Amino acid sequence: MVRLLHIEFIKLWNNRFSRVLIISYFILLTSIALIAAIKFDIGPVKFHLADQGIFNFPYIWHFNTFITAIFKLFLAIVIVSMMANEYSNKTIKQNLIDGLSKKEFIASKFLTVISFALVSTVFVFVVSLILGLIYSDYNELSIIFSDLEFLLAFFVKLVGFFSFCLFLGILVKRSAFALGFLILWQIIEGFTRGMIRWKLFDEETTDAIMGFFPLNAMWNLIDEPFSRLGAVQTVADQIGEKIALDYYVEFGEVLIVLAWIVIFVYLSYALLKKRDL
Repeated sequence: MVRLLHIEFIKLWNNRFSRVLIISYFILLTSIALIAAIKFDIGPVKFHLADQGIFNFPYIWHFNTFITAIFKLFLAIVIVSMMANEYSNKTIKQNLIDGLSKKEFIASKFLTVISFALVSTVFVFVVSLILGLIYSDYNELSIIFSDLEFLLAFFVKLVGFFSFCLFLGILVKRSAFALGFLILWQIIEGFTRGMIRWKLFDEETTDAIMGFFPLNAMWNLIDEPFSRLGAVQTVADQIGEKIALDYYVEFGEVLIVLAWIVIFVYLSYALLKKRDL
């Protein structure tokens, strides 16, 4: 396992484009700390975003995992480029000639996917913990380490998304086309949702059906955190609206994404096994 990972990281680090994207990704993850510096002083109105409770424990685990998940596209580009380079540089064929089996080849790619997701999760955990210890109004250990299931959902979400990108990279062989297909699939899911809602079912049933589609399933793992803020809840109460959402991670939704991970990895292997390289 270590040998397979070592091979992959040597390939990635020797590719300048991948190296720049990976470094940029982790810089962006760190940049969430800059949100704490956002201040507006307009006459008597003084606004400091960090004072709005976004860095309070345990809310910070929800907020930061939702926001940082947006940056996953950077590593998605690395993954599809990684596969495209294997084909264009003929390294995949050379690896197989040198004795690497197709199963080991897919395993090395999937281990890379897991490594990216794991390092990202640890990174977000450390950054969030530091920000929370600085800005949170609540510092009891029981509060600090509650709601950590958002980190688990974040990890599963990244593994699922990167596994999908891995499959697309193997399927299409060209990074630009693979990313184009990813965008197309998002459009297909949106169109399908609209047609189901328009022609067949109510919104609740439509949401339940769409929850089995891969990108929707990944999105559902972490709900938007903004309406959970006290200021938003107060405004909603003042205008007579009631925000009653279940923000927490659902075990069933995690299982759906885990099932898609298995499907994507199996399809990647099946496609590679069938293909004449």
